[in-house]
Amino acid sequence: MSLKDDVKYVKEELGSDEKILESAFRLEQFYRKYRKTIWGVLALILLAWGGTAGYDAYQYHRITLANEALLALEKNPADAKALAELKADNPRLYALYRYSRGVEERKPELLKEAAASGDDRIRDLAAYHEAVLADKAGDSRYYADLAKVEKAYLALEAGKKEEARSLLSLIAENSPVAGVARLLRHAAIQ
Repeated sequence: MSLKDDVKYVKEELGSDEKILESAFRLEQFYRKYRKTIWGVLALILLAWGGTAGYDAYQYHRITLANEALLALEKNPADAKALAELKADNPRLYALYRYSRGVEERKPELLKEAAASGDDRIRDLAAYHEAVLADKAGDSRYYADLAKVEKAYLALEAGKKEEARSLLSLIAENSPVAGVARLLRHAAIQ
């Protein structure tokens, strides 16, 4: 009986080896048929990975240069070379820098330059601060409640108490300027 078991075992082993060889033969045929396609796909994957890595390195380099230029401008705001580097390497950071300098130095021409950057947030903030520097009430999406308080104050000065009350009623109680709005509402009552 053991001889029969041995023969059966050998047949099973040969059958499984046969299946492995058959699978290897199929794989080799598949490789031969699609060899160019397989290598082309691998080359495209490598090129895409290399291109992405190169682009990321380039972007990191530009950010680093822009940050160095900004740090140089913080030390010396009159550094024209650093200002030009910042403008070339990161136009949005340049616009933000010009905006901050315009507010700090109270220069409308810097605010106008920042507003021309194309960034909606900076344009909104620069226009608001430009109006403030001109002693006017400005409109701002980011300083909406503060703009309402300013408009209400100007309305009170002009004697338009109803207009001031309606503007102040639009300010929520959890707003940072709610206390000022309450004071102006009391002033509007008298």
